[in-house]
Amino acid sequence: MSKEFEVAREYEVAVPPGQVWDAITSGSGGWLWPMEYEPREGGAGPFGSVITTWDPPHRLTVRTEDVGFPTQSLNQIDHTIEPRDGGRGSWVRYVHSGIFTDDWDNQYDGADKHTDFYLHTLREYVTHFAGRPVAFATFDGPGASASSDAFAAVGPALGLADDTAEGARVKAEGPGGEHFDAVLDYRDPYFIGLRTDSALIRFFGRGRWGAPVGMSVHDFAPGADAKGNETAWKDWLDEVFAG
Repeated sequence: MSKEFEVAREYEVAVPPGQVWDAITSGSGGWLWPMEYEPREGGAGPFGSVITTWDPPHRLTVRTEDVGFPTQSLNQIDHTIEPRDGGRGSWVRYVHSGIFTDDWDNQYDGADKHTDFYLHTLREYVTHFAGRPVAFATFDGPGASASSDAFAAVGPALGLADDTAEGARVKAEGPGGEHFDAVLDYRDPYFIGLRTDSALIRFFGRGRWGAPVGMSVHDFAPGADAKGNETAWKDWLDEVFAG
């Protein structure tokens, strides 16, 4: 049965409003996925949306009437940005709302939990990599990673101990058994985020919602190879879930 939903968050970040605006409207490949906006009210937004509010760098609202998913009939994203600390910082209110038409509890739970990880990644991007060109890749692991308990294998495969906490500096193990230095910038039962000097590497434990483990790699190194990152990390995921 169709039912409205709303996921709302407020956060502050120590960068000016214009930098947050740019991250949302032109730099989204650095923290989410690449998106394009026609810069005017009534203009075209991502995934068939229409921009209903375009007020840089203060307010952006996009609305999609035909979502194209069998479980959703309406989707709206709203960002309100206000200056803080004399314009050196920003306060942001983010609201994701719409209508889920089926599987409401599961759909809402997924949207709610992903929101925290995505907005955290946005803050990591604007704080450490804002404005830098990015090679972006996103992909899923094998079908064997879609079980509800599969994500528990990712931390140990990266060389993370059970008690390795957010903020820890780690030497993670990646593709080909190579080790790399990183900060564990996010960790909960559903998501892991690693930040290196040149990349944001994100792991999504979507088995809770019936999907495989996913990854996104936002690589800001000069000459970064998005396809090469995808191939290497997909092989890594295949090895982790080979059993």
